[in-house]
Amino acid sequence: MTSYYGRPVLKEPVWKVPDVPAYLYLGGMAGASSTMALLAELTGRRRLARAGRLAAAVGATTSVGFLVHDLGRPMRFLAMLRVLKPTSPLSVGSWILAPFSGLAGAAAASELTGLLPLPGRAAGVVAGAIAPAMTTYTAVLLSDTAVPGWHEGYRELPFVFAGSAVSSAGAVGMVAAPAESGPARRMAVAGSVLELAASRRMESRLGLAAEAYRTGRAGRVLRTARAATAVGAGLALVAGRSRAAAIAAGGCLTVGAIATRFGVFEAGRETARDPRYVVEPQRERVGETGSSVRGQQH
Repeated sequence: MTSYYGRPVLKEPVWKVPDVPAYLYLGGMAGASSTMALLAELTGRRRLARAGRLAAAVGATTSVGFLVHDLGRPMRFLAMLRVLKPTSPLSVGSWILAPFSGLAGAAAASELTGLLPLPGRAAGVVAGAIAPAMTTYTAVLLSDTAVPGWHEGYRELPFVFAGSAVSSAGAVGMVAAPAESGPARRMAVAGSVLELAASRRMESRLGLAAEAYRTGRAGRVLRTARAATAVGAGLALVAGRSRAAAIAAGGCLTVGAIATRFGVFEAGRETARDPRYVVEPQRERVGETGSSVRGQQH
């Protein structure tokens, strides 16, 4: 199938690699780590709470850095904060990322210095409350575009990113707080199961766009992601008895989470480049509509 003069129907996203995949991974990991820190604080696990707060601060700050680098100028990020537009995922996402980053940074600074413990703890609580939105808003942002590989997966993609974020936060907790790693290991396994199940469901429902997730560079990366996530989850189940297994599980889960973001990003770009992913589903929908109308007339 060819398009008009062989040109793409959609303009390929101009977002850069590795900036945007790194932004997607770090933001999700930071959000889930903040939730882990809040729950650890409430259950008296101080080391795990500290690890979660530091991971949230580093992840969120670095995520903003990658986003600003992709935008080209810091003022472009600040310009997105001029107004809050509830109907725009990009606007809402900017207003999630900015306060979360500041609050997570304040909580981590208080943790490290011991200064202003009550305001620092309050900042950590508010960051933990914002964290679920932080883990999933990037999936909504991708799904709200016209790119078939992202838009058609709008139901499942937030669950894929949420599961990946939870497993990557669990990886941080297992490695950084081995004495209190029980909840982190459970997070790692639960997040991995959610990610793998949601990914499978999404690919089964995508139709033609699923081809981009199974072939080419995106397909290779996503197969690596699934393998690393599955191995990491398996190691997490036995990591309570072995420090080496915990480190290996954390490494596998981190690789899996990063590869998932890159694979989804690359699959979406492929469906924007090839007009077949845009035109053929449209023709099918037109044909189904026409058949339905004819049936009603008869």
